[in-house]
Amino acid sequence: MTTPRLVAFDLDDTLAPSKSPVDPRIAHLLIALAERVDVAIISGGQLAQFTSQVVDRLPDAAPAVRSRIHLLPTCGTQYYRLTATGIETVYAHSLTDDQKSRALGAVETEAKRLGLWESQTWGDILEDRGSQITFSALGQLAPLAAKTAWDPTGDKKNALRAAVAVRLPDLEVRSGGSTSVDITQQGIDKAYGMRQLAEQSSIPLSDMLFVGDRLDPDGNDYPVLAMGVKCHAVDGWEDTAAFLETLIPTLPER
Repeated sequence: MTTPRLVAFDLDDTLAPSKSPVDPRIAHLLIALAERVDVAIISGGQLAQFTSQVVDRLPDAAPAVRSRIHLLPTCGTQYYRLTATGIETVYAHSLTDDQKSRALGAVETEAKRLGLWESQTWGDILEDRGSQITFSALGQLAPLAAKTAWDPTGDKKNALRAAVAVRLPDLEVRSGGSTSVDITQQGIDKAYGMRQLAEQSSIPLSDMLFVGDRLDPDGNDYPVLAMGVKCHAVDGWEDTAAFLETLIPTLPER
């Protein structure tokens, strides 16, 4: 691939600090990119997070440009497209009630056993996102500084992920954001999301570029690299912005 037809992004710590709105610089760059190629965002977060962090921050754009923006919350178990009137659902694959109940019980039990069930939190620790159960050690609304300090090496998350995976062999358990562990149906990760993106958009994986901050083997972006999609590693949204300012002028105008 020389020129991508679609550029996909991780969300937290790639387009914006964790759970924070994108900077206006990123918002304008995403629209400038969508004027030339399709744009996708794939993250373990739910649609409400995509909306508040990104969609609500985008500048006005022509309907044809907005229609090139793909949203894949919970690693692609949900798929949405932007339209002139809002957000259109393409599909949403939910966990069963039994899977949700077992996932919630397992992650709470193991977090408490490992001493990772914190007493000082901001918002919900456990969240039912329909197609995904998410454990956030400090709560969904924790400040960035506290989240960064909680598990700088990733050892806590990895220990919890491994313990929960033993209890849920029929489900997928993986490290999520800086303080989170996500549980979905088996085989669900960002590689799954990229395959769904290729199927729905009719753009082959060989014509896609993925941008993420966790492409290391323990990172939640790594499955995309491992499946052979061309990737670009970044370290924070400022790095992403600088990369896009270099990339966009090289892309043909539509």
